[in-house]
Amino acid sequence: MSASLEGKRILVVGGTAGIGLAASRRFLADGAASLTVVGRSAARGEAACADLSGGAPVRFVRADASDPVQCEAMVAEAAEAMGAIDVLMSCGGGDPMPRLLRDIPVAELMADVTGTLAPVITPARAVLPVMSGQGAGSIICVASDAGKLATPGEVAIGAAMGAIIMFCRAMANEVKRQGIRVNCLTPSIVRGTALYDRLMADPFAGKLFGKAEAAAHLGVVEPDDIAAIASFLAGHDAARLTGQTISVTGGISAI
Repeated sequence: MSASLEGKRILVVGGTAGIGLAASRRFLADGAASLTVVGRSAARGEAACADLSGGAPVRFVRADASDPVQCEAMVAEAAEAMGAIDVLMSCGGGDPMPRLLRDIPVAELMADVTGTLAPVITPARAVLPVMSGQGAGSIICVASDAGKLATPGEVAIGAAMGAIIMFCRAMANEVKRQGIRVNCLTPSIVRGTALYDRLMADPFAGKLFGKAEAAAHLGVVEPDDIAAIASFLAGHDAARLTGQTISVTGGISAI
């Protein structure tokens, strides 16, 4: 066990599966004092707690992170249970599927954007009073390289991811005076997740991301790769690092 997160009380929104669950495991392995995972499914929450049990206290809070009321209640519950929130990892943006803009009905366009955007940035705003009161905190949001690199089929997704990236940069600039750091991780395709399986099974998305996967000459990224960087950003060694957007792609892009 590493002690790089010793004493840290961590909230992981989207922590019941995929990247969030892998990050939760890593946080605990690196010495987190307590952990709260958030998701919409009670069954997945219970399974995640069972998976993560055996060390520091782990709790599950059921909430829809895109709903402001539920989000504020979730933050309040986690802060009361753990005594503070030192780290927020927000990766509950769902599993958006690529589709060409011409195939997105006008009436569905904004829902596609906000459905990916809101669950990631709303928790970051909701946790701000807690971290400001403490005078310290680390916020880590997960977007994707679609927010940096224009790709066919990812117009709506890219708009949401670009918004997450800029939100993190701008928030970092505002909250540094309160001792709060804000950084963003942007993977491309991540093997070993439910979204990966859906993408590769889809005729359009599978072709698109099959080409991307072939360009990952350092290896296709897996959840543990992202978890390792998230743990670094959460810990003491990243105390001077804020406002950064870090691509984790295995070489698919260099932007």
